[in-house]
Amino acid sequence: MQTPLRATSTRSTFSTSPKEGLCGHALISLRSVHPTQFIDITDRVSALVASSGISLGFVNVQALHTTTAIIVNEAEPLLLTDFEATLNKTAPIDATYRHDDRRLRVKNLTPNERTNGHAHCRALLLATSACLNIVDGRLLLGEWQRIFFVELDGARERAASIMVVGE
Repeated sequence: MQTPLRATSTRSTFSTSPKEGLCGHALISLRSVHPTQFIDITDRVSALVASSGISLGFVNVQALHTTTAIIVNEAEPLLLTDFEATLNKTAPIDATYRHDDRRLRVKNLTPNERTNGHAHCRALLLATSACLNIVDGRLLLGEWQRIFFVELDGARERAASIMVVGE
């Protein structure tokens, strides 16, 4: 469910200014391999925070796709399976979605459009981003908390935006 995954930094810039504090941005690329997948990106985000030079601030992690999400939760395999089962019950892949009806839909339609109404409905239930605290130069998470990029319409190439701001 979680792996394999490929995650690489595609762009990362950090700037400093005494008047403005510190800020930085990075895009990370991900490749999901399952239709629904919880990809743990905690170590990637922690590394970006550590390299930013920010000792006190915030990191915002944002999904850049309408059929993905960002959540903070526990990395326990049975729990992740339960999450997927909950999403499957809430928005089943085999249900009828008007978004998937090519006779009705006229907006944002591409030639190789996926049948993914279920993925959009699932994304409606999850967050697009998570804003987390940086304290003493480190990402502040609870004992079991991990950051997940949630794929809802895989397998696909994806990206997440990471913004670090502070002093």
